[in-house]
Amino acid sequence: MDFNELQSAWNNENPQNVRLPNDLEKINSAQMPLECIKKNLKNEFIYQIISIVFLAFLPFIYGFPAYAYAPFYLLFSIFVGICLYYLVKLYLFYRQLGKTTLSTKDSLYETYYEIRVNMELYKTFGFALTPFVILFLMGLLYLKMPEVFQSGLQDHSLLIAILSIVLFSMLFMGIVLEWWVHYFYGKYAREMRKIIDQLKEE
Repeated sequence: MDFNELQSAWNNENPQNVRLPNDLEKINSAQMPLECIKKNLKNEFIYQIISIVFLAFLPFIYGFPAYAYAPFYLLFSIFVGICLYYLVKLYLFYRQLGKTTLSTKDSLYETYYEIRVNMELYKTFGFALTPFVILFLMGLLYLKMPEVFQSGLQDHSLLIAILSIVLFSMLFMGIVLEWWVHYFYGKYAREMRKIIDQLKEE
């Protein structure tokens, strides 16, 4: 940055003569994608909390029998524990972004890499929840159609079907997570990366 140019324009006491250096303009242009990421993180946090509260009432919504309450809420408590761990980390990241000022190249680099790290954290969060989704679907299937399990326990086709459901669920979750992170965070992170690359070229 040419600070002599800034100082010279300032000394002329004419605001129209003050021209920000090109680097500073580019760094400031990263503020818009950063604001979009912060907005999406805030919405995500709210939706996650609402979803957890909604899931707590699933046994009543689906009419679970009384004997299914204990195993459901045992799994649900583990699920909530995992959610809290990741949501606290995402909330702290959101708070950190709120205090971020993109005024230097170093702050832009640091913010960009923090965003990339937290994108991977979010993917890990999604994969950590996949077993709970599978267990819930299997439990729901058992409660609604117990005869399938009772008649199929000695049949290899049931085991193959269960394995297929598990593999498909994991693949589906992986694809959805990649799309979700790309759509809500990745495209804005790439905008910041372009600005970083432009700064490197100068």
